[in-house]
Amino acid sequence: MAIELLPLSLISIIAFAVMVGGIVISYLKKAMMTYALIITNFIVFVITLVFQTTIITELGFRPIYLTPELFPQIYTLFTSMFVHSGFLHIFGNMLIFFFIGMAFEQRIGWSKFLTIYLITGIGGALTHSILNLGSIIPLVGASGAIFGIMGAFAFSYPNDEVVMPIPLGFIMIFRRIKVVYAVLIFAAIETVIVFIGTQDSTAHFAHIGGLLTGVVLAALILPRQTSKSNSSFPYTSGSQPYTLNTQHQPRKPYDFSKLAPLANTSDLQQLLNKIQVETVPQVQDVWMEHLIEKTSCPVCHHQLKHFNRKIWCDHCKYSTTY
Repeated sequence: MAIELLPLSLISIIAFAVMVGGIVISYLKKAMMTYALIITNFIVFVITLVFQTTIITELGFRPIYLTPELFPQIYTLFTSMFVHSGFLHIFGNMLIFFFIGMAFEQRIGWSKFLTIYLITGIGGALTHSILNLGSIIPLVGASGAIFGIMGAFAFSYPNDEVVMPIPLGFIMIFRRIKVVYAVLIFAAIETVIVFIGTQDSTAHFAHIGGLLTGVVLAALILPRQTSKSNSSFPYTSGSQPYTLNTQHQPRKPYDFSKLAPLANTSDLQQLLNKIQVETVPQVQDVWMEHLIEKTSCPVCHHQLKHFNRKIWCDHCKYSTTY
């Protein structure tokens, strides 16, 4: 019984470097991991458009890799999460991930968020593979990880509300909905599809496996919010705390006159304009975090801190509340 490590082409090695590099750069730049993962997925997708057969063949995970002979290919549990088979595949995944992931990362910070994303993606792939042992069909896509994020979010913060895309024929509307309801809808759809045995190219058991893995992980490493209060709590991402809003009550508008002194470059002014015209509170909060990360103290030019609508500098005691 010979153990075999299959060779990788140069383009697959480059794609693998993009996957790891996207995560590392996000960490070093203290950027939101949700954005980094979405951008990385799209970069890999562009590579896949040109080298589709090579990328899917070499970086997709196959259940047969769980056999002792081919076990060295287990790394494809990671790479397969960044590979998508078509535009609709990646667009649908990333659209949902943008709204769910962004809000959830605000809650728990990038490190726990990335941990849950990767482990639930692997959990989803393994669930599908255990039920299809010996299969040589490549499994690709971030769906298992996205369902895992949904499951963890719904378990820990069921009363939080997120904007979700709802398809209605050829159009799509966006509605604010409680996380627990959104997850129950998706879980019910997947359960019905599996129960009636629909034959398509989607690994539905990977979705269910990712969702359940997310719930278990959340129970182990995250607190659970059961009340409907509008309290705010600090969760760190890098060195900056996130300002959180559960959106159960209308909130006071930003005082943009207090933010104007921070936008001292054209790029920051454009970012401030985005915050002013944004109508979705959660998206507005995220843009606000990026403004604080990119700007500096208008008095001494040191790094600013931000929590609960207060911005301050520990070096010169500058502070403002917006």
